[in-house]
Amino acid sequence: MNKHTKLGVNPISLTVFSILVGISVGLYWLSYISVPLLVALLILSILLASSIHIADQWEKAVVLRVGKFVGLKGPGIFFIIPIIDKIDTYIDQRVRVTDFKAEQTLTKDTVPVNVDAVVYWTVWDVEKAALEVQEYETAIYYIAQTGLRDVIGKHELADLLQERDKVAEVLQKMLDENTNPWGITCQTVGIKDIIIPQLLADAMSKEAQAERERRARVILGTAETEIAEKFAKASLQYQDNPVALHLRGMNMLFEGLKEKGSMVIVPSSALDSMNLGAMGGLISLAKANEPRQLPNRDVANERVLTKDTQETHIPDQAT
Repeated sequence: MNKHTKLGVNPISLTVFSILVGISVGLYWLSYISVPLLVALLILSILLASSIHIADQWEKAVVLRVGKFVGLKGPGIFFIIPIIDKIDTYIDQRVRVTDFKAEQTLTKDTVPVNVDAVVYWTVWDVEKAALEVQEYETAIYYIAQTGLRDVIGKHELADLLQERDKVAEVLQKMLDENTNPWGITCQTVGIKDIIIPQLLADAMSKEAQAERERRARVILGTAETEIAEKFAKASLQYQDNPVALHLRGMNMLFEGLKEKGSMVIVPSSALDSMNLGAMGGLISLAKANEPRQLPNRDVANERVLTKDTQETHIPDQAT
């Protein structure tokens, strides 16, 4: 049962009952009333206290009179007729959340999947929710689960993975159509998770990797084509302008020789056509004529060493 009934006595009823009982006992103690009258006052206190009820701001109380619906009470304090009236349930009108899932459900392309979803719903007509359906929370859960299985069976796996919002929207409309007669509206449906078999996940991962490699190769081929087109246009410019070709070749050679320890291989035809052989020889000759820097030496120590050596050899000569 999903009836929401409040257990215990509300503080106002308890306070009223305590006051009435205290007055009754006090009157009996002062001998103003007899025992039968005391019992009658106690019963009256119980009935009066039981007629006082409180509903929270977000609740409505469903009141039945001798088993027949007579109206809704609340929020706040309200009164009923003891013994004749009964509060059947308190219905919460806030937005509530229900989790549901479909396990091992086949898609349109016969792929078993597990789908976890959530629905946000609220009661907008308390009377319908109380009279039209017995356990509306359980009914929403089962109808949501059935609707999810139905939606999965009408869509392929790719659609479920790529278009979750559309699938959730279709499911929300389906649930709203079924729950509206109960005074309940399903505001939003969300697909939390879609679990597919591990072997299928590995195959899809390999397929995605192969697709990425194919795109990379296509992009590389496109780049090579564009480069070839640029070279073709540049050759047309250099064909009738040998000076520009000569300057371009010298610039390329200079860029290659800037780095230390680099080696540039130039075809002999390019050396002859652009006179690069003579220029290379001049560069080599200039480098050969550069003065070589000797390593720094301590001249003072050398002089001392030379003087000591001479002084050592003088006695030998005298001898």
